[in-house]
Amino acid sequence: MKDNISNCFSLVVVNYNSGPLLAKCIESALFQVGEILVVDNASNDRSFDQCVRQFADRAEVRFLRNKTNLGFAAACNIGFAHSKGSVVLFLNPDCRLDKNAVSEMHKVLIENPQNGMVGGLLLNVDGSEQGGGRRAVPTPWRSFVRAFGLNQFSNRWPRLFYDFHLHKQPLPEHPIDVEAISGACMMVKREVANEVGSWDEDYFLHCEDLDYCMRFRKHGWNIAFVPEARVVHEKGGCSRARPLFVEWHKHKGMMRFYRKFFHHQYPGVLMWLVALGVWLRFSLVATYYAVKRVTQTLGFKRG
Repeated sequence: MKDNISNCFSLVVVNYNSGPLLAKCIESALFQVGEILVVDNASNDRSFDQCVRQFADRAEVRFLRNKTNLGFAAACNIGFAHSKGSVVLFLNPDCRLDKNAVSEMHKVLIENPQNGMVGGLLLNVDGSEQGGGRRAVPTPWRSFVRAFGLNQFSNRWPRLFYDFHLHKQPLPEHPIDVEAISGACMMVKREVANEVGSWDEDYFLHCEDLDYCMRFRKHGWNIAFVPEARVVHEKGGCSRARPLFVEWHKHKGMMRFYRKFFHHQYPGVLMWLVALGVWLRFSLVATYYAVKRVTQTLGFKRG
């Protein structure tokens, strides 16, 4: 049975070819939220249709289907516009909520009036903490430090070689304020989200969550990481089926993010060097996947 408090929660799940993970995600949230809105970005793997049939008798589960893949940010905005709760949780379809995850996040969200956004502890299937659930903003300099392995000097010169991947630090015993969390699990107050504005739809996939976090903080709202709210994130679907597609949009999103928030710190030649570094990294990643694909193809033919 749901309590009255859970009725104030709306869950928005953006689906794109998530397979059986989508149903597991919905099942994990059924008794924790008042309504679930599944926004499908023109999936072709039948995951959406199967869930429409499976949860046909659940009035609290609503399904919205886009004719084309509009991207993650645009689908989040559609889900938010159709939701009714005073608190909205954006959750990836490859995530499963622990039974008290929503209430733990909500408790932290409302205990401090300045908290506008909270996120949970993202876990891999093996129970280890996953990167992204708690992080610092990856400025161009911080990204450079990580790309070239300079973060190994963070113990000696922490300010200069700071590593934005906070999951490598000891897990805090209590909720803490952070610069950013992951869009895979992001709870917001509706009134605050209305003040900050919608997700930036010029991002198609990746970095839109960092953008959202930056804008919340620029409006003076705190972002909290809640280690008691456990969420298993399997990282399935699109990222495995179309890795190069994902990497392209990830790097494109990085460039938009840097130009939007850091152009005043990296003017002219410096921003050009940042762009060079981003696209050099993408070329290396693309080469890796190309070689991997050729190797797999040759191996298949030999077999």
